[in-house]
Amino acid sequence: MASTAFRSSSSSSLHLCSSFNGQYLAPSRCFIGAPFTSYSSLSLSGKKQLCPPRKFHVSAKKVSGLEEAIRIRRLRELEATSKVRRNPPLRRGRVSPRLLVPDHIPRPPYVESGVLPDISSEFQIPGPEGIVKMKAACELAARVLNFAGTLVKPSVTTNEIDKAVHDMIVEAGAYPSPLGYGGFPKSVCTSVNECMCHGIPDSRQLQSGDIINIDVTVYLDGYHGDTSKTFFCGEVDEGFKRLVKVTEECLEKGIAVCKDGASFKKIGKRISEHAEKYGYNVVERFVGHGVGPVFHSEPLIYHYRNDEPGHMVEGQTFTIEPILTIGTTECVTWPDNWTTLTADGGVAAQFEHTILITRTGSEILTKC
Repeated sequence: MASTAFRSSSSSSLHLCSSFNGQYLAPSRCFIGAPFTSYSSLSLSGKKQLCPPRKFHVSAKKVSGLEEAIRIRRLRELEATSKVRRNPPLRRGRVSPRLLVPDHIPRPPYVESGVLPDISSEFQIPGPEGIVKMKAACELAARVLNFAGTLVKPSVTTNEIDKAVHDMIVEAGAYPSPLGYGGFPKSVCTSVNECMCHGIPDSRQLQSGDIINIDVTVYLDGYHGDTSKTFFCGEVDEGFKRLVKVTEECLEKGIAVCKDGASFKKIGKRISEHAEKYGYNVVERFVGHGVGPVFHSEPLIYHYRNDEPGHMVEGQTFTIEPILTIGTTECVTWPDNWTTLTADGGVAAQFEHTILITRTGSEILTKC
């Protein structure tokens, strides 16, 4: 289950010919390869000054046949992506009452308060006994997720998926971590089509052509295991399939750079590089996070290029969970304060694993 990143940062857009020698330029005409012949500048004092003529130097590089073939293939992929069809806009269905959990099953501390907990500043580094428990929780989450995927069929409601997931988790003696987290009313997140994440299961029936991310987190013996995957429902558009495939590859490439001593920012760099090859965008608002006895903690894992400090430590556990979109990464949130959709209605896909940092690499814990 993704955590939301709120960061204060200053950003600036770069424009061709926007400044010269510390002054702001007011362009009248500017063409690549042509000199600055018709520019006036506005100094910081507000007085107009004449800028000396400057020229651009345009150079070309000889491209090999293989490079050109790759370029053409990517252009065709981008063209195909831009032509993907859109499913009907997502509409909220009826949300049924929250399901009950037997009293004998231990709850996470946040359940009783109903208040969204702060992200813990403590890294999750389980000891030997904790790692055994952590692996058990993650293995259960993976089994539940695989089972949930078998339920994805036209006419099945996300509410039915929630009920089946809830029952399987409870029967295993675990607690469904999302249930009651900051008031979240269900036991699993189901995010369909343009829903980026945190979709609340309801009475809407899945339709052929939908894609759906199912995000499962379980709390077993004091530890959380967190994982998600995007599934196809019926006959799915090829453009949607390509987005889902590349998103899963981005997760794999992010995991591949992880090991003791590696910088966290390498994850975002590798994910961004791969997504950009295919013309997709990486959502910045939602991030991975430390996980263990605490559901969401430091470090926050940014899936895009960043300069955040910090290095991985052997024994550390956290999630990587990139979200990619075909169109904008801007989002809108429904009045339920959870369901978050792309602002342009374009589809989004997500994959997630919980990993353990080792001396020479990492171990994916959410596998079965």
